[in-house]
Amino acid sequence: MKQELIKKIPHKTIERLSQYRRALLLCYDKGQTYIFSHEIANIQHITAVQVRRDLMLIGYSGNLRRGYNIKDLIDLISEIIDNPDGQKVAVFGMGNLGRALSKYFKDRREKLSIVAGFDVNPDKVGKSYYGVPCFHIDDAKEIIAREGIKIGIITVPGAYAVETAKLLVEYGIKGILNYTPTPVEVPEGIFLEEYDMVTSLEKVAFYVKEAK
Repeated sequence: MKQELIKKIPHKTIERLSQYRRALLLCYDKGQTYIFSHEIANIQHITAVQVRRDLMLIGYSGNLRRGYNIKDLIDLISEIIDNPDGQKVAVFGMGNLGRALSKYFKDRREKLSIVAGFDVNPDKVGKSYYGVPCFHIDDAKEIIAREGIKIGIITVPGAYAVETAKLLVEYGIKGILNYTPTPVEVPEGIFLEEYDMVTSLEKVAFYVKEAK
């Protein structure tokens, strides 16, 4: 797929394509070879119309009688989302969340790997968590440059989020996933995704309350 077309794909569509691939991989591992849009929609709790729109946007159409070829669709989504050379990720803050993310992502994606963690706690520095070595934050600039790390995950205490984000930008990180409840700002050219687990939980709690 041409790079100029990939760049025009909306962010929300990229997010859904990642979710589709995860669902498709599960189906493929179970021996399923074809799937219909309504089946993908049911897994993702969205409409079949949305699924078809997203897949038409990336130029993929299925067979009316058999649906979508799962392997072909996985390959196309991978071509769109993944960097063929792979991408390296670092976790900043190796507390409970940072270690949990390191464990979760281990060997989960061939083209996306966490290769380093950073912290200031001497009890963590020098150790390895699920194959991810933990370094002192003072060594971050050198290691990021040496390893070619372009993505940073921030899991430090909220009070240090802004400071950490600034360091990441200064050290050459191009994409940031902020897991803290503190919003951060980044300059143009840096992609930022913020995920506040407290807000997500409160959203679920609101709908549970309304369902009484």
